[in-house]
Amino acid sequence: MKRGKVLIAERIDEAGIELLKKEMDVDVCFDICREDLLNRIHEYQGLIIRSDNKINKELLDKAVNLKIVGRAGNGVDNIDIPEATKRGVIIANTPDSNSISACEIAIAHMFAGSRNFTYADEYLKGGNWGREIFMGNELYNKTLGIIGLGRIGALVATRMKAFGMKVIAYDPYILGERYKRYNVEKKETLEELLKEADIITIHTPRTKETIGMIGHEEIDMMKDGVRIVNAARGKLMNEAALYEGLKSGKIKSVGLDVHEQEPRTDSPLYEFKNVTVTPHIGATTVEAQQNVGMTIAQQVINGIKGELVPNAVNLPGITREELREMKPYIELMEKLGKLYYQLNTQPVKYVDISYWGDLVSVDIDILQRSFIKGLLEPVGKEKINYINAMIIAEQNGIGIRQERMTEYNNNYSNLITVKITNNKNEKFTLAGTVSNKKEGKLVEIQGYEVDVKPSRYMLFVQNRDVPGVIGQVGTIVGTENINVATMQVGRKAKGELALMILNVDDEVSKESLEKFKTVENILEANTIIL
Repeated sequence: MKRGKVLIAERIDEAGIELLKKEMDVDVCFDICREDLLNRIHEYQGLIIRSDNKINKELLDKAVNLKIVGRAGNGVDNIDIPEATKRGVIIANTPDSNSISACEIAIAHMFAGSRNFTYADEYLKGGNWGREIFMGNELYNKTLGIIGLGRIGALVATRMKAFGMKVIAYDPYILGERYKRYNVEKKETLEELLKEADIITIHTPRTKETIGMIGHEEIDMMKDGVRIVNAARGKLMNEAALYEGLKSGKIKSVGLDVHEQEPRTDSPLYEFKNVTVTPHIGATTVEAQQNVGMTIAQQVINGIKGELVPNAVNLPGITREELREMKPYIELMEKLGKLYYQLNTQPVKYVDISYWGDLVSVDIDILQRSFIKGLLEPVGKEKINYINAMIIAEQNGIGIRQERMTEYNNNYSNLITVKITNNKNEKFTLAGTVSNKKEGKLVEIQGYEVDVKPSRYMLFVQNRDVPGVIGQVGTIVGTENINVATMQVGRKAKGELALMILNVDDEVSKESLEKFKTVENILEANTIIL
């Protein structure tokens, strides 16, 4: 495969750059100006940015070869995701890579506020000594209220349970099962949490709903002497309300790593000794930056190669752990999809997919996308990927239906059956399973029961079920220097039609295919590339 070309427009860790260079041609242009970026973007399949560059229609119009944009970090406010999706451009970020670092700085602010670290440090370095003015509080037996029980919120909960804290959380988008997993008490409303917590930490994204979610009214609901931490996003807390709460003594301490305006060097909050501030350094650790760089590099490599990108924000959510479990099924579905147009020339009207047995609980959306991606790739006039496959299917008038079946089919613990209806209302059927060895297998095609592990190159031969045909196929294979790895024979009934499937080392040439077709009882011979 030809090496892809990647432009790194903003700084990432050197480890990520080195990983990219092993598989891609890389141009490192930190702080490239907008004009230069627009003039050069047509050269690249991959682009890596942080928050300075805007990915909008203007850029995407010029990015004719772009397959993936990697955002080294979490937020994607600077990217027009619907426009990128329409064009089949993958948008990926690194939501997990700095989670531990972000979690730890929130906890650091809890400690700093509870034990007056920064004030005591400043006091002692100023030539003073004293203890009474630094009277603090233990975290033990206190109630920690976490707003947002996503990745970082859950990490905070796990760590603070070890300090003997009671942990409560409010997150309307999280199912009850997650609270049980982290041994956290669920609060049905924000008001409940605010009234009970001794320390409140917020870990939500910044959206229209969450901007200013902690303001004057919410602070009035809190306990007297509450401690508050924000290491998530600026503007989630109304800083004027925080100021009033500190002034009145309602709030005992505030810790901020994020701010209403950034960069910022001055604020009314800075007059308080019980306010700790850091300049948005939640992800500023060696480990986090290495993780971000390595993760975004691998995402871009996957996107350019046409593989699944776990953290693609314009794909159904799938974590790296889920991807490991799902990967054999994803690969199988894509290969099954690629078979149809290499064996049939009629346009597709409908695709019906059924999931049997243990597959009743899997994410079928990504499996559907994988099949449609494989189906359209052999005939697509444009690049087909997991992002735009469903859009292109809809544009081509292909209807797609899916269903889950709890029972086992034909004694398979997991089975995927596919029925394709073409424009002549003819049916084309396929079925596949994943073995205990995590290998995808084709187990049925057009009514023929087989047991074939799909390979890069295959030969499909349909013949009359009469003696001698297998020998004739073997003779042609030998004379044409076609190296065969495995061979499967299937038939529906004795003496009718049969199917031979050969896994071969290389693509079978057109000239060799014609020789198969000259054999009297061979009806069809097709080379397949997966």
